[in-house]
Amino acid sequence: MSLKKGSLKEKDRTKKTEDLTSGSIPKTMLLFALPMILGNLLQQLYNVADTLIVGQFLGADALAAVGSAYTLMTFLTSILLGLCMGSGAVFAIRYGQRDEERLKNSIFVSFLLIALLALLLNGVVVLGMDGILWLLQVPTEIEGLMRDYLLVIFAGIFATFLYNYFASLLRAVGNSVVPLLFLGISSILNVVLDLLFVLKFHRGVAGAAEATVISQYVSGIGILIYTYLAFPKLRVSRKQMYMKREVVREISQFSLLTCIQQSVMNFGILMVQGLVNSFGATVMAAFAAAVKIDSFAYMPVQDFGNAFSTFIAQNYGAKKQERIREGIRVAVITAVLFCLFISVGVFLFAKPLLLIFVQPQETEILRVGVQYLRVEGLFYCGIGCLFLLYGLYRAVEKPAMSVVLTVISLGTRVLLAYTLSAIPAVGVLGIWCSVPIGWFLADLAGLLYYKKHQKDLLH
Repeated sequence: MSLKKGSLKEKDRTKKTEDLTSGSIPKTMLLFALPMILGNLLQQLYNVADTLIVGQFLGADALAAVGSAYTLMTFLTSILLGLCMGSGAVFAIRYGQRDEERLKNSIFVSFLLIALLALLLNGVVVLGMDGILWLLQVPTEIEGLMRDYLLVIFAGIFATFLYNYFASLLRAVGNSVVPLLFLGISSILNVVLDLLFVLKFHRGVAGAAEATVISQYVSGIGILIYTYLAFPKLRVSRKQMYMKREVVREISQFSLLTCIQQSVMNFGILMVQGLVNSFGATVMAAFAAAVKIDSFAYMPVQDFGNAFSTFIAQNYGAKKQERIREGIRVAVITAVLFCLFISVGVFLFAKPLLLIFVQPQETEILRVGVQYLRVEGLFYCGIGCLFLLYGLYRAVEKPAMSVVLTVISLGTRVLLAYTLSAIPAVGVLGIWCSVPIGWFLADLAGLLYYKKHQKDLLH
């Protein structure tokens, strides 16, 4: 198929987009990744604000309920995030090829498909509330609190789709700053509303959820409007609104496989959450607080992996194989150095970090949480390299390989977690130890596959 290479000429581009196929590789990659890293850290403030305020002012049961709900919402969000990230890879390849017609048609097709799935997902989770609570093995004493939180928080699913879709689109054409700006606004709003609804209006856990949902819609609708007004080159006209089988197949393959990769990863975590819940409210609360720190610790390298994926995809579309190889080398060195630095920090400051979320008198919660963080914190290089492998295979049109690596990582984690935790002398420590083992097995598989198929992957 011939490409319309004149459709996205350099002179037609606005300064709001960035060509990742030229310039210094370390500088280009890091400058593009930085707003994504800051943006995702801000996004984590949605639930961290809930956790912090709930943990300090509403007690341990409320903290356990919100923390357990966070794991569920991460799983649901991962479905939409995966769909949007998969489409974003297609957008980046088309942008690298300078094919404006196919880019706009892909935007139309993917928006329609993912929007319909988001609405369907919203209906399914609301109707399946009882089954969800049963699956998570939620203790009776916190079931009511968790139900109150979830009934509100589910209303934000479509807002999550809107934000992640347009953020993926803008990042695919090299703009990682605008998504950061909208997250900054909504994150500040979320904290303000959290304090207002929980402390002043005494809305309890439902108030924390209401603050989050309102903030999500601000970012979702805001970025939609901004993209339409500020990026005329991305507006879809009537002539691009058609469903071509080839494009639908391409979007479906990338989006659904990336969705499967993201949702399998988080479904495995959700299964582990159910196992954690079976150990009681104390372990639940420790896990809820520690996971927030864990997420913050490796979130930058996860976002760096997504930025790396966009870099690879644009250069893959432009057929710049040597730039891709050099980009891989730079990314691995950067990710490993960052992970080593973070590992040392988390291991040394595990308890002070937990005290942000947990009151000092909760000594048992602190003990369990410190144990978790010190086990995970030693091995962040494993998850850092895995995020790069996910991004690489998504960018070179091999999203199925990302699914395989996720199944290896999470399959190992779930199997070992249930097996080891059943041994009385090991208990919850077995759940913590299963995580890094899964990371490194998946890394090994991904590296061996790359070494064997390197020439075919970068053709």
